[in-house]
Amino acid sequence: MNVLEQIKSKAAKLHKTIVLCEGEDSRVVKAAQMATQEGIAKIVLLGNPTAIKKANPDVDLTGVEIVDPLTSKKLAGYNAKLCELRASKGMTPEQATELLKDGTYFGAMMLKMGDVDGLVSGACHSTANTLRPGLQIIKTAPGVSAVSSFNLMICPPQGNQYCPDGLVVFADCGLNPTYTAEGLADCAISTAQSAKAIAGIEPKVAMLSFSSKGSAKHDNVTLVQEATRIAKEKAPDILLDGELQFDAAIVPAVGEMKAKGSPVAGHANVFIFPDLQAGNIGYKIAERLGGFMAVGPICQGFAKPLNDLSRGCKAEDIVAAVAITVLQTECA
Repeated sequence: MNVLEQIKSKAAKLHKTIVLCEGEDSRVVKAAQMATQEGIAKIVLLGNPTAIKKANPDVDLTGVEIVDPLTSKKLAGYNAKLCELRASKGMTPEQATELLKDGTYFGAMMLKMGDVDGLVSGACHSTANTLRPGLQIIKTAPGVSAVSSFNLMICPPQGNQYCPDGLVVFADCGLNPTYTAEGLADCAISTAQSAKAIAGIEPKVAMLSFSSKGSAKHDNVTLVQEATRIAKEKAPDILLDGELQFDAAIVPAVGEMKAKGSPVAGHANVFIFPDLQAGNIGYKIAERLGGFMAVGPICQGFAKPLNDLSRGCKAEDIVAAVAITVLQTECA
């Protein structure tokens, strides 16, 4: 059983409900069918039931709950709650009515009110359209200063000597261009929790830099050193160390030489890049030159699970996102 199949199998055992916000997209509708038939989650699909079925006559939606945001019996309650949540911004019932016509805002309210366990959107809308309702309604988890993202990097079929678990985890490769030390620490902690809950690995977290244990002096190095200190202080039970160069983090002999006595050096399986530029370049090098399969970016740090899709996604990618979102319910 490959890693994605393991994730789907674990998700199916949790019996969670996930809302897919874009019933107007045929890929999303197909994914709703697939996720339901595979038993990964109970699916709520947003949109007009008649229009969805007419546009997708060959898709069997037995077992999928279709909810029309325009006619839902819960619309009034969601409106009132949204006005309450955004009272400091002067939200009026009329403004809330307009926002709730947007499937992602409606889905975010379903998640906020506990009517679903997680949300997936973004197949035909921008990342901002998905994250904005998340930040305004779901907000960040307690103690987390910033939402971040991670990628599951699945080993190529021939294996890799530095990848005994069959995969590693990279962050942040898709969301935050820059970090404060506290934000980078929170990203590391969230990613360690994600690695354990979703990938099923015991996280060994390397805080990456172009320096190992003070071998270079620069403000960028100081940022990673400070983030490492904060992360260790906030989450002392996580096996985490830095700052480490990539070779020191993953090659035992190099780790022993550059960071002797480190509990992580030479054996890391979770890699925290110092900024988005490095993370995005790094995962694409691993994907294109190393043959790794990149799954993500996957959002983390929200108070409840909420994920964005690539607009180039396939139905199978959406199903994988549903399964991962289910497992994120266990990260809290």
